Amino acid sequence: MSAHDVWEEIVACRRRGEPAALATIVSTLGSTPGKDPMKMLVRGDGTFVGSVGGGCLEAEVWEHARDVMRTLRPMTVSFTLTEERYPDSGLICGGTVTVFIEPVTAPSLHVFGAGHVGRATARLAAESGLRVLAYDDRPDMLSDDVPDGVRAVPGDWEDSVAAAKLGELDFVVVVTRGHHDDERVLRALAASGATPRFLGMIGSKAKRAVLLERLANDGVPKDWLARIVSPVGLPIGARTAPEIAVSIVAQIISEVRGGGMGGESERRQRASRAGDGGAGDDETSRRHPGTPTGAERT
Repeated sequence: MSAHDVWEEIVACRRRGEPAALATIVSTLGSTPGKDPMKMLVRGDGTFVGSVGGGCLEAEVWEHARDVMRTLRPMTVSFTLTEERYPDSGLICGGTVTVFIEPVTAPSLHVFGAGHVGRATARLAAESGLRVLAYDDRPDMLSDDVPDGVRAVPGDWEDSVAAAKLGELDFVVVVTRGHHDDERVLRALAASGATPRFLGMIGSKAKRAVLLERLANDGVPKDWLARIVSPVGLPIGARTAPEIAVSIVAQIISEVRGGGMGGESERRQRASRAGDGGAGDDETSRRHPGTPTGAERT
């Protein structure tokens, strides 16, 4: 595949909103199987196009590209191609290859619920550079005042979850108008087998406990339920819908940039703690814009 084909695939990934990272050989020293500026594009599903020389070098570059997609931080890595470093490869060329790896697509945020908090979250996330999709089962909620840069997806919750085709690098926030709809979304997500990078739900610790117990009793795996971060949002004392949106988007950015929030174990600890000060219910915020978060339905 030519470099032109790689560029075309980058455009296709961006149009689809598919995570991807581009690896480019920027320098070589001595004898190497790959030469600058050979390129390899790694997609979010692990497939790739192009090449940086093949073999064990390409396998290591692939691993680094997956890290770049998770962190959105470019990196430069160098490899010395010797049999000592790669004992099972048969490499004897002894050259050095330097590769620059960069993200080429923005992470996707799926906002289930287009009430005041949902729209504010979608708007701020889009302004922050994320690819945003907003879902609601009330078409009128998505027909007016949809923020620029946000794709509106009306439909039943179950159909919307199926259409989202969530990947492991996607972000999901559940901010529907009430407990019943939140539960429908969570059930659909669990049934789809989706394991997004981040799954947050608006509401109180009491609400989280009730919903998770109900879902667990119906057979939803506890390790899947442990992924749910609720109350979603950093504890900044948010009161209004825009302030709640700030807390939610800040938490997502912290997760993307790795500000002490990354890692599965820490995410599960946050979910189990469900600390005070996160975002309350969307309907509560809509009815009482000045009500402090924490005054959620119980």
